[in-house]
Amino acid sequence: MQEGNIQRRVRPTHPGAVLRHMLEELTTDERDQFATLTPKELAKRLGVPARAINELIHERRAMTADMAIRLSRVFKTTPDIWMNLQKAVDLWDAAQANKNQYAKLRPIAA
Repeated sequence: MQEGNIQRRVRPTHPGAVLRHMLEELTTDERDQFATLTPKELAKRLGVPARAINELIHERRAMTADMAIRLSRVFKTTPDIWMNLQKAVDLWDAAQANKNQYAKLRPIAA
């Protein structure tokens, strides 16, 4: 396993934070077709409850594969981008929560 992301001092960016910043940028760019895209309107476009988007952008909900696919269709990205952001957060959170236990683990000699 690569430990590069695990050994970071700062938590990786949550996919909800990325989505929140995207929505903020879209609401300030009046030339864009999504200029008035609120979290509630995004939820409607995605076919999900507004609460799901609200919890995601406030980093109280993890990115799911389903949500990653939906976002990738609406924003013309790939689901992998969203899932990789979540994976980095999950690995970092686990490493921080269990770092003392992980430090005791030793590889099996081959």
